[in-house]
Amino acid sequence: MKNLYLFLFLAFTFVINAQTDQRIYDIIDAVSAERIKNDVTKLANFGTRHTLSDTVSSTRGIGAARRWIKSEFEKTSAACNGCLNVFFQKDLVKKGANQRIVKDVEIVNVLAIQKGTTYPNRFIIMSGDIDSRVSDPTNFTDDSPGANDNASGMAGTLEAARVLSKYTFENSIIYMGLSGEEQGLFGGGGVAQYAKDQGWEVIGIFNNDMIGNIKGVDGTISNVDFRIFSEPVPPTETEEQRKARRFYGGEVDGVSRQLARYVHKNVTLYMPEMNPMMIYRLDRFGRGGHHRPFNDAGFPGIRIMEAHENYTQQHQDIRVEDGIAYGDVLEHVNFEYAAKLTAVNAINLASLAWAPPAPMTVKIGGIVQPAAKFQWSKVNGAKGYKIYWRDTTSPTWDNSRYVGDVTEFVLNGIVIDNYFFGVSAVGENGFESPVVFPNGIFR
Repeated sequence: MKNLYLFLFLAFTFVINAQTDQRIYDIIDAVSAERIKNDVTKLANFGTRHTLSDTVSSTRGIGAARRWIKSEFEKTSAACNGCLNVFFQKDLVKKGANQRIVKDVEIVNVLAIQKGTTYPNRFIIMSGDIDSRVSDPTNFTDDSPGANDNASGMAGTLEAARVLSKYTFENSIIYMGLSGEEQGLFGGGGVAQYAKDQGWEVIGIFNNDMIGNIKGVDGTISNVDFRIFSEPVPPTETEEQRKARRFYGGEVDGVSRQLARYVHKNVTLYMPEMNPMMIYRLDRFGRGGHHRPFNDAGFPGIRIMEAHENYTQQHQDIRVEDGIAYGDVLEHVNFEYAAKLTAVNAINLASLAWAPPAPMTVKIGGIVQPAAKFQWSKVNGAKGYKIYWRDTTSPTWDNSRYVGDVTEFVLNGIVIDNYFFGVSAVGENGFESPVVFPNGIFR
């Protein structure tokens, strides 16, 4: 009888761990490569979307581009009976703010907010960049179609809004077009400050910057590989937190890294044909993206992008030189691949927006004992909790146990010294919060 109970428990645990939701597959299937192609084409045809370019023309420049993006969000909202609150968020940046700001400019972002029913002040964000550039970052007149960098990410964000606006979520989602990225990440900085001023609780931001190229400068071609960049710990951590890490671990377990692991796990479950690559770095070597200002503000944020970049098609004047065609033009964008990465975003936006909040506190004990012990804060709306653990050298949470509606648990036979641990909250619908690394100790 004891063995039967053990079998039933293990079977139940397997079901909990392997649970899927048909709506996630429906979201994947609903993403349209054709609509993304149309959007990328439209954005590229504005000629240039340089942050300092024309704002008056209806056909050329960043002004025309951002008004069109806003109108597309408004069309999506009209189709869902006004489910999106669409507006411009603006900040004035003065000439000389850095070497790339050669005149005063208003940095204008486009936000479309889909309010959650249970946690309206908790936000998961997807962003793309509106602006583009050529070789000279101060050249705001020459053609700069920016088809992949970053019309692809902006088109993906528009498409995610179309697909997800057909659903209702417990948490709020923001679809966002950011300006000023090429001039110094000004758009993201403006929205991050706006979020703090508004008292938003930001679950995380998915920064999509270049999601359409499948052929790398090294000749590698792949339409399944993509990278998830995340920094290890927040730059806002305190000295006390830094000292605690030295003794208790957590060097690669900050909130952004947990967000990256969440995406990796979800893609592995629902899109096994894709190869998510966890990159343990804030961004490309020495380079930056629009998740960084959110990280600087203490919010979780990651960059989702193609795995194989082609530098002849980034930040380049359109030209042919030594037989090489330079320039970020439409012919280099693979729209089916952009649709796949849009789906990666959409299913993770939905999963987080359907999930309960994560536990605020997770305490761990079991020093010099043959068991790991846990206590965590109760989450309203959670049906239960799951304990995760992994080898200290593993990039992902490889082991888990659903423990039900309790706020403390002991993992017998698991030595605390040999693993890292975390706890997530599980909703009635089966969706989970991100894993929380222990932020307290008990004896």
